Amino acid sequence: MSVVRPPQRDENPAGIDLPLEPLPGHTSRGRLERVLRRGEFAVTTELNPPDSADPEDVYNRAAIFDGWVDGINAVDASGANCHMSSVGICALLTRMGYAPIMQIACRDKNRIAIQGDVLGGAAMGVANILCLTGDGVQAGDQPGAKPVFDLDCMSLLETVRVMRDNGKFLSGRKLTTPPQLFLGAAINPFAPPYDFRPLRLGKKIAAGAQFVQSQYCFDVPMFRTYMERVRDLGYTEKCFILCGVGPLASAKTAKWIRSNVPGIHIPDAVIKRLEGAQDQKQEGKRICIDIINEVKEIAGVSGVHVMAYRQEEYVAEIVDESGVLKGRKPWKREIRADDVLVAERLDRILHDNITETQVDMVKEAH
Repeated sequence: MSVVRPPQRDENPAGIDLPLEPLPGHTSRGRLERVLRRGEFAVTTELNPPDSADPEDVYNRAAIFDGWVDGINAVDASGANCHMSSVGICALLTRMGYAPIMQIACRDKNRIAIQGDVLGGAAMGVANILCLTGDGVQAGDQPGAKPVFDLDCMSLLETVRVMRDNGKFLSGRKLTTPPQLFLGAAINPFAPPYDFRPLRLGKKIAAGAQFVQSQYCFDVPMFRTYMERVRDLGYTEKCFILCGVGPLASAKTAKWIRSNVPGIHIPDAVIKRLEGAQDQKQEGKRICIDIINEVKEIAGVSGVHVMAYRQEEYVAEIVDESGVLKGRKPWKREIRADDVLVAERLDRILHDNITETQVDMVKEAH
């Protein structure tokens, strides 16, 4: 006799791949917006996109985050390096019930292609879009590529907001069904000019940003100063701010990032702490947890965005040991009876030996 389980929180009982029922005051039908509007401390992360056409490479990477995060960023060729597309990753994640945050970088597509991707993503069940200008092509491994930059992050936010709220393309042509989306952007409180950074957040909010994810935070006092100014301007009442955090693998890695990756600020104190540790990788994880425990107490911080490039296995440990969820259990994909049946059927198709009789039957049929 099969046991009927009640649906998980924030899951459509008609199917995990289906959007949630609409709620008043919400612009999307996704879990991330619900978590934030309930006042719960949200956790998001990034899926390292594969250089592969195998869907299992995406599913295996997503499974690491099961039950620990409220949204997974589908990265759009970050650093101007080509990987599986953000749209493709979202197509795979939504069918399995995950809550992807579809990144759109303006570097590679014009407004026609971008608006099409917005509609396609929404049709697949994408509820969250992160609008980015994108790194220049010279930053990647194909510097001869032609950059587009028809839009930037501001005009992209405005474009998607108009599609959602006014039901129109940029041309003015009406949409049959507008997309229901929660709009996000990136912020970097750690890059000069520092005084302008809070004002730039205001411009992104005015363009349509409802949530933002920050660059890596390794300098909590600098982030605290930024948040003080943001609160004074009233922006925390208009936008959910997620602080970017992540583990450093070693002091050597930290020095390389500081010297070679624009926009990432790592204080000397962090590097000295890594250098003084017997196990630098574990210390890097500990530093990340300590930073989370500090930033979660800053007024106006609504969550953290955990970026653990090539250390994705640490995300669950970091979230768990930080206690940031306070006992809350984010959505987790459960194994279901139909999953087992499908897996067994595929296994038979792929691995059963074809007998001589079967071969003869095929020949006779033709």
